[in-house]
Amino acid sequence: MKKLKIIVEKHPEGYVAYPVGLKGVVVGEGDTYEEALENVKSAIKFHIETFGEEVFEIDEIKETFVAEVVV
Repeated sequence: MKKLKIIVEKHPEGYVAYPVGLKGVVVGEGDTYEEALENVKSAIKFHIETFGEEVFEIDEIKETFVAEVVV
């Protein structure tokens, strides 16, 4: 078992959650924060079962920051 950091975004249609530090695209959605977390957790488990431990980009992310830029 590994600890992962999850980004959760609130949108007008609901919530979107995705992990930091995994190779590939893994996303969970839900009408609530909790539902999005449960869905992304399930998607992460499936992703690891399908592709193996190589999906982890690095051993451990110590901190995660959210920054805003204008483009």
